Amino acid sequence: MTNLDKLLDEINREHVYIQTHNFPDPDAIASAYGLQRLLELRGVHATLCYKGKIDRYSTGKLVEIMGIELLNVDDLEKVLSDDDEVILVDSQRGNSNIFDMTGDEIICVDHHPDNDLSAYRFSDIRPEIGACATMIAQYFFENNIPMDSKIATSLTYGIRIDTSNLTRGVSKLDIEMLYRMYDDCDYNIISMLENSVLCFDDLTSYSKAISSIEVYDDISFADIGRDCPVIADISDFMLALKEVTFSIVYSTKEGGIKLSVRSEGMAPDAGKVISKALEGIGNGGGHASMAGGFVPFDGNEQEKAALIGEIKRRFLAVLQESRAEVN
Repeated sequence: MTNLDKLLDEINREHVYIQTHNFPDPDAIASAYGLQRLLELRGVHATLCYKGKIDRYSTGKLVEIMGIELLNVDDLEKVLSDDDEVILVDSQRGNSNIFDMTGDEIICVDHHPDNDLSAYRFSDIRPEIGACATMIAQYFFENNIPMDSKIATSLTYGIRIDTSNLTRGVSKLDIEMLYRMYDDCDYNIISMLENSVLCFDDLTSYSKAISSIEVYDDISFADIGRDCPVIADISDFMLALKEVTFSIVYSTKEGGIKLSVRSEGMAPDAGKVISKALEGIGNGGGHASMAGGFVPFDGNEQEKAALIGEIKRRFLAVLQESRAEVN
């Protein structure tokens, strides 16, 4: 049996919900969309949902061009029941970046490290893979299911974004899936999306990051203001500095502080560092080279400044400890 067969065997209803992580990126959306199309071919209707908003222009453009329908969990609360079956894509139950919506999370398809917080009826969790879209693409090919241009283009874009165009966390399977989807993919759309990643307002966030950056040895911290939609891009941007091998960027959002972390070369594992640094005050996790986290907060500016100071202290302590263990 293929993974798709195993997944289908665990679905008991004619309709399921496919939930992405909050503020979904192209990989999460493409993966959910591809899985939705696969389930429809096997007679299962799926509703795509998420919490938060789609805050990047290029991600919203992907949804628009492909005609992907995603509903906010807030708009579904009146129709959801505890018996509804939910499939998690590109995230896992208990993570800080996913809302615990009403329903039974029966299945998980993800490429992040297994958090071991709970069991599912079926799970396909492969942290060695660069993008969740790669796993969905494999479902198509290993079951000899034809892929139209919309699916191929969406999955290709998801893989390219999550692996930073095959320069970060990439696996042989990521490359193989891109190769196999090449003929069906519309690279004119891919080019347009990749060249439309910033809005004019995003420049303010970059300006704030540049003016606020602090570097301790090769570790950088940057404040990018409130509700920044390009936090991951700015974290990558800071890592491009030759003096920096570990980048921490933070942005204030409703209910707390969001963090994006990047690591390169021989620097410590980003996912392990943020998980340990935020233990007891928030949640975080991810891959060796890229990770994210969230610290709940609802106080005044003075209290926020003290919390950010504590977050920095924790990161520096964990990084010092990690490097001491290696040496």
